[in-house]
Amino acid sequence: MKHLFLVNPAAGKTDRSDEAAAAAKALCDSLGELWELKRSEGPGHITELARQAGQTGEETKVYACGGDGTLNEAAEGTLGYENLSLTHVPLGSGNDFIKQFSDPKRFFAMSNFAETEEKAIDLIQAGPRISVNICSMGFDARIGTAIDAFRRNPLLSGERAYHASVVVNLLKGVSKPCRVELEDGTVLEKDMTLVCVCNGSWYGGSYHPVPEANITDGLLEVLVVKHVSRLTVAKVIGAYQKGRYADFPELISHYQVRSLRIVTPEEEPVNLDGELMLSRDLSLRVLPHALRFFAPKGAW
Repeated sequence: MKHLFLVNPAAGKTDRSDEAAAAAKALCDSLGELWELKRSEGPGHITELARQAGQTGEETKVYACGGDGTLNEAAEGTLGYENLSLTHVPLGSGNDFIKQFSDPKRFFAMSNFAETEEKAIDLIQAGPRISVNICSMGFDARIGTAIDAFRRNPLLSGERAYHASVVVNLLKGVSKPCRVELEDGTVLEKDMTLVCVCNGSWYGGSYHPVPEANITDGLLEVLVVKHVSRLTVAKVIGAYQKGRYADFPELISHYQVRSLRIVTPEEEPVNLDGELMLSRDLSLRVLPHALRFFAPKGAW
């Protein structure tokens, strides 16, 4: 067994590469197993490094050391290689994916990976890309992809950065024309505020829009938020944050699907685990049990 630690020095507010290297060495020395640490040199590099590991054919545990975007890149590179399994060592600002685990704190100490448990988890195929956690389009995506700029402010982190992005994007406008086509033939076509497609259940620092989302059930949880005014957004966002979408059936529709398509007149930002993609015609589908994911024993 080999252990490969892929570190994103740009994750979080400071470079924690040396800290990760020391923890990785201590873990693998205790296990008596081979390890290697590689640092990302820019966007997409984590994906390439994971693919290189897959191409060796050697059974390897891959540790994505960074934020949710780092995990996304590592999953892109790990997908399709049966010799690779993946986990997340949270060094970012949000670290939302692991919040759905029963004991997410176990991911923060590298020593806890001495004993692990593995499951095959679902992914979202979003056009040419994938999402491990949540994919959103519309007002929510504009908020999510602007968060990093606010997190650079020492006074803004986690939930504060998200709320700052909400306020700024509220001023820019809320709803735009959108067409959503679901696998059962349902078509929703009107001005909409956002479409949120969930594999996991947490994002944006503290938002838990669909608490029942399950990364192993082969289904996508979809929330479609209809046209709302700025005042209405301010009213419902607290309930949306806490997963109480059912409190506003006239504004928020919930669906469980395996696939859908989102079409907009112009290119719109798409939030893939905090990473930005632009699209005006996006097909999404669940990839059931597509990724081997391991977690510290007791975290599931």
